[in-house]
Amino acid sequence: MKKINQEDKDELRAEYQHSDFPGGLVRGKYAKRMRESSNIVVLKPAVADAFPNEEAVNNALLSLIELAHKTTSITKRTTGQDKKQRAG
Repeated sequence: MKKINQEDKDELRAEYQHSDFPGGLVRGKYAKRMRESSNIVVLKPAVADAFPNEEAVNNALLSLIELAHKTTSITKRTTGQDKKQRAG
């Protein structure tokens, strides 16, 4: 098998012409789709250093979510109309 030079790897072949691409050459054409379908999260280095693996990160986040659900409750806000009805 013939080895490919690294210099040649990043270049379009000479036989390709711009007219071979009727839609044009668009940079980042699939970037939005990848962003929407990807579930990769990039952690700050300080956060990544605190956890040995992805399971530890998931467990910590699930514990935090559980704690948040236990400690927060939805409260009904009163409006000015409620006060007027009680006063009137």
